[in-house]
Amino acid sequence: MLTNCKICVAKTAGFCFGVDRAVKIVYNELDIRNNTVTLGPIIHNGNVVADLERKGCRSVSLDEVKPDNTVIIRSHGVAQSVYDRLGEIGCRIVDATCPFVARIHKIAEEKTREGYTLLIAGDPSHPEVEGIRGHCVAESFVFDGCEQLESLVKSDGLRQKKLAILAQTTYNKRKWDDCCELIKRLSPDTLIFHTICSATAERQAEAVSLAKQADAMVIVGGRNSSNTQKLKAVCEPYCPCYLVEGADELYGIDLTGAKFIGISAGASTPAYIIKEVLRTMSEIINKEEEFNFEEALEASLKPIHIGKRVQGTVLSVNSNEVYVDLGTKQQGIIPASELSDDPSAKPEDVVKPGETVELYVLKTNDQDGIVTLSKKRVDAALGFEKICAAKEEDTVLSGVVTNVIKGGVLVSSNGVKVFVPASQAAPKRDFDLNALLRQQVEFKILEVNEGKQRAVGSIRAVAREQRSAAQNAFFENTKVGDTVNGEVKSITDYGVFVDLGGVDGLVRRADLSWNRFKHPSEIVSVGDKIDVTIKDIDPETKKVALTYKKDSENPWELFKANYEQGQVIQATVVSITSFGAFAQIINGVDGLIHISQIANRRVDNVADILKVGDVVDVKITEIDTEKKRISLSMRALLPDDEPVYDSEAEEAEEAAPAEETAEEAPAEE
Repeated sequence: MLTNCKICVAKTAGFCFGVDRAVKIVYNELDIRNNTVTLGPIIHNGNVVADLERKGCRSVSLDEVKPDNTVIIRSHGVAQSVYDRLGEIGCRIVDATCPFVARIHKIAEEKTREGYTLLIAGDPSHPEVEGIRGHCVAESFVFDGCEQLESLVKSDGLRQKKLAILAQTTYNKRKWDDCCELIKRLSPDTLIFHTICSATAERQAEAVSLAKQADAMVIVGGRNSSNTQKLKAVCEPYCPCYLVEGADELYGIDLTGAKFIGISAGASTPAYIIKEVLRTMSEIINKEEEFNFEEALEASLKPIHIGKRVQGTVLSVNSNEVYVDLGTKQQGIIPASELSDDPSAKPEDVVKPGETVELYVLKTNDQDGIVTLSKKRVDAALGFEKICAAKEEDTVLSGVVTNVIKGGVLVSSNGVKVFVPASQAAPKRDFDLNALLRQQVEFKILEVNEGKQRAVGSIRAVAREQRSAAQNAFFENTKVGDTVNGEVKSITDYGVFVDLGGVDGLVRRADLSWNRFKHPSEIVSVGDKIDVTIKDIDPETKKVALTYKKDSENPWELFKANYEQGQVIQATVVSITSFGAFAQIINGVDGLIHISQIANRRVDNVADILKVGDVVDVKITEIDTEKKRISLSMRALLPDDEPVYDSEAEEAEEAAPAEETAEEAPAEE
C-alpha cells in the first residue's frame, strides 16, 4: 500500500470535443433507428466500442456496408473516395468527422488543386492521415520528424515545387514545432498550416508539466489510440510512464515509493473510465484526491454565449486567423478582420502565441465546436473609455486615418474610429483629404456620445496649439542675423513667404538673389526647404523680414577680386536706353556704355548699333565701388581717327540722368 502519496489528474484529460461529439452522435442514432454501423471503430477505445456493440452498433469495413445501413463516419474522417462509394451503395450517411479534421480535408483539397504538393506530419497508416491524403487532388507525402522531412524537401522530385505543410491533429506538438523551424530554413516560401488540435496541444503540454513534477505518470486510454501513445511518449523523458486501458490494470503496476503520481488520458478515453482509475488509485493509496474531475469536466463544457466577454490564450497565429484556447472543449477562432481596427496590421504583429487576451463572442457553432471571436470589439470598448477620458482631460491623442468619407475622415485610435469633419481635418481650403489616408495624425476630442459610442475630433486644434507654441518659442529664441530653415509657402510678384515653423517670414524680391530674374518663381518653388537669414523681427506685429541672398555669393565681391580699371573685357548687352546700353560683366554686375562711348562718331540711336544679347569688347574706364557703378567704353578700343560729332549735343546728352542703374532701366524686349 502506498501512503502519503499525492495524486493529480490533468484537467485536460479525456474526451476532446471531436470524440465527444462523435460518441454522442452514435448513441443518439441508436436511440432513433436500427441497422446503425460505424465505419471502423468510432474511437480507439475498446470499452466504448464494446458498449456500442452491446447496444447493437457494429464496427464494419466498407465492403460490409449494406444499402439499408445507417453508416456513421468516425471522428478520424475518411477519403473522398469513401464518400463516393457510400453514395453508390445508397446507404444513409451520418458524418461524425471532427470539425478540425474536416478543416484539414478542405485545406488539402484546396491547396493541392492550386498546384501545391502537400507534406503531412503524422503516421501514414493512421486512419486520419489516410483520410487527409484521400482529399488531395495532387501528390502528397507523409513524414514523421525532421529527418524524414529534410529528406523529402531535398529530394529532386520536390526541390522546385510549391509546398504546403500541415499536421495530423494528434501529432506531437514539440516535434511539429521543430519541423516548422526546419521547413522555414529549407524552403522559406512553404505555406504552413498549424492543424494540431488545440485540445491535443494543451493536453500534451499539461501532461509534460505534470510529468516534470511527478514520480510516475499513469496514462489512461486505448493502446491503439495515436494521441494516447503520443501522450505517453511526451511524458517518458521525465518520469516512468504506464499506459492502462482500465482501472483493473493498475494492480499490475509497481508504484512503491512514489510520492506524486500524475494522471492524464487520451482524447478517446471516456470520463467514467478516468473516474474509475482515480477511484481505484485512491483505494490503493487509501487517500481521496482533492481534485474533483467531474466538476472540472463540466467546467470544460461550460456554455459560451454570443455577446459574452471571455479570456483566451493564443495558441497559433497565421495570416487568416488566430486560434485561441478558451479553457473549454470548444475551439476559439479570431478571424484576421476581427483582430485590429487597423486594416494594414498583420496578425503576427497584433498577438503572439502564449498571450492572454480578452475577447468578445461573435458567434457559436455547437455542431462544429467553433467559437468565433473578436479582439477589436473589446479593444474598441476599452478604447472608448480612453476617448472619453481624453475629452475630459483635454489631452492629445494619436491615430491613423483609415477612411476618407463624405464630410471628413475617420481616425482609428485605441480601437475606436473617431470622426474628424473636413473643416477640422484640412490644414487649408481646397485641401485633398485623401492626402491624409493612412497617415499618423494627432488630434483632440471635441465631443463624445457615450450612448452611440461615437466621438468627434479635430486635427486642426492640435495644429493650432502646436503652431502657437512654436511661434512663441521662435520670437523668444530667434534674433536678427540668425540663419534658419523654412519651407516656401507661397510666391507673389513682390516676394516669397516662408514657413519657419509657426511663423511666416517674407523674402522681398531684392533679397532673393544677386542675379537678374523676372519673377521670384525662377529662384524657388512652393515646398522648397531653404536656409534664410533673419533681416528684421517685429514681435508685436509678428512680422519677420528675411533674406535669401548669401554674402558669399555677392557678385560685387567677385568683381572686385577679379577686375580693375583699364582692363579690357567682353560684356553682354542686357538693356538699351536713350543714353546708352547696359552690359553684363558677370552675373549680377552690369556696366554702362554711354552713348558717347559706343563709337568714334556721333550716335543718334543706340539701337542702330547695339541690340540686347550682343557680346562686345569694352574697356573698364571707371569703377565707383561705393555707388556700385561701372563705366565701360567701346570707343576706347577703336582706331584713333578724328572723331566727327557735335560737342554741344554730346555735352547735353552727358547731362542726362546717367546715374540710372541697370535695375531701373527697362530691358529691351
